[in-house]
Amino acid sequence: MKENMAKQTKMNEFLAPMAKSLMSKFKDAITSVLPIVLIFLILGVTPITEFSMKEMITFVLSALFLIFGIGLFNLGADMAMTPMGEMVGAGLTKSRKLSVLLIVCFVMGVLITVAEPDLSVLASQVPVNNILLIAVVGVGVALFLVLSIIKIVFKKDLSQFLVFFYMVLFALAAVLIQTGKSSFLPLAFDSGGVTTGPITVPFIMALGVGVALTIGGKNANENSFGLIALCSVGPVLAVLILSLFTKGTLSYTLPDYSIDANLGANFWKTLGSTVGEVALALGLIIAFFLILQFTVLKLPMRKLTQIFVGIVYTFVGMIIFLTAVKVGFVPIGFKLGKQMAEYSNAAVVIFAFVIGMIVVLAEPAVHILNKQVEDITEGAISKRSMLIALSLGVGLSIGLSVIRIIFDFSILYYLIPGYIISLGLTLVVPKIYTAIAFDSGGVASGPLTSSFILPFAIGVCVSLHGEAKVLESAFGIVAMVAMTPLITIQILGFRAIAARKVKERAVMSRLLGADDEQIIDFM
Repeated sequence: MKENMAKQTKMNEFLAPMAKSLMSKFKDAITSVLPIVLIFLILGVTPITEFSMKEMITFVLSALFLIFGIGLFNLGADMAMTPMGEMVGAGLTKSRKLSVLLIVCFVMGVLITVAEPDLSVLASQVPVNNILLIAVVGVGVALFLVLSIIKIVFKKDLSQFLVFFYMVLFALAAVLIQTGKSSFLPLAFDSGGVTTGPITVPFIMALGVGVALTIGGKNANENSFGLIALCSVGPVLAVLILSLFTKGTLSYTLPDYSIDANLGANFWKTLGSTVGEVALALGLIIAFFLILQFTVLKLPMRKLTQIFVGIVYTFVGMIIFLTAVKVGFVPIGFKLGKQMAEYSNAAVVIFAFVIGMIVVLAEPAVHILNKQVEDITEGAISKRSMLIALSLGVGLSIGLSVIRIIFDFSILYYLIPGYIISLGLTLVVPKIYTAIAFDSGGVASGPLTSSFILPFAIGVCVSLHGEAKVLESAFGIVAMVAMTPLITIQILGFRAIAARKVKERAVMSRLLGADDEQIIDFM
């Protein structure tokens, strides 16, 4: 009897905080998704758009499932993905075998990237060999994850890596333009954004934290960021190199974006494929973690139980999230873009800016990053300031992308000056802001960007220029979403420096202007 009561007490101690956390996650998810739904419903009753009752009901129901999925996923990430990454990073670092750490990180980089659902969504929308594209991107991420760990271990400056590799990227882009393969550029830069999705972000970021804090040093917190930044460069570089050896140019065929095609029988097909994608992603990570558990980590059963309960939450949450996005948000995003472009160019640019500010709030990985930033900096960089900077950055990026579609010019006219500004800011802001900014760029371009914003951009492009220009004009919007937070977050850091200096000057001015007679001399 006493044993049963003790077990029940332990179970209650485990379940009560979890239930409280789950309710908090649902509350955050409602706050994130509700503005999108309200804007859609308002537009739905205006002359700007024309949606059937079936389409509106489908979107609202998808939004409800989205809220549920985000809540479950965020709780699961807190319970499983983040602790797993930290423990793997710390455990392998304590073994003091750098070669083992780097080999494990390379294998893990390939596995989690190949299994990332966001990459599969992008690969399915472009006319290239999907398996080859995913494999090349996976190797790119793995190589740069290894480079990131080397940076942490030897405490190298992130800015130097970023400046060098972005110079290489733009040099390769120039070569592609000269060889008449400019249609590959938007796809290449988009691939860097989609690889850092909601499953890989918490694991990779926590891995960096685990390695950096185990190594220690006065800049350990600053050194823990930057993995997402470098892992976002690898895929772009890999796809650009692949493009150099690819014959001919890309062509594009418009998918079926009608709501009817995503209901009924196709709903179960979408659900089944999503279950497979998420099971593969988590299955590979779990298998890898179990190997490390039996060989290196050897965690207690209580900790393992918490992690596996968290994995269940993550699994269910991601299935609900991605299915809702594919069923309701993809077709509505396309139709919304098409109809708004037909109505007014000015209206579609304004809407793109507003929806960009709001959509980033619904990205699961954004909330994980913000929480980790607040924890690591001990509140010096708050979740609120991060969200505001990210929202402004993503809103600006989508608004500028729509302007590019309207006037039909190369994405390099944005990317080159944008990266010059962001790399220039790395020279004047604190290093931790640089690392957080470049991590934020990869995190902001999550599932909603590839499954709602990209179809929206395709709809705008089809309305204005037809299918022929989609690959060059509509694609690249993910790259823009990944770029602008680099500027806004670093401006946040620059503002923090300026505010501190103004405060220091004010204090010094008061000290120098003090009345000498009021100073008491005890000597």
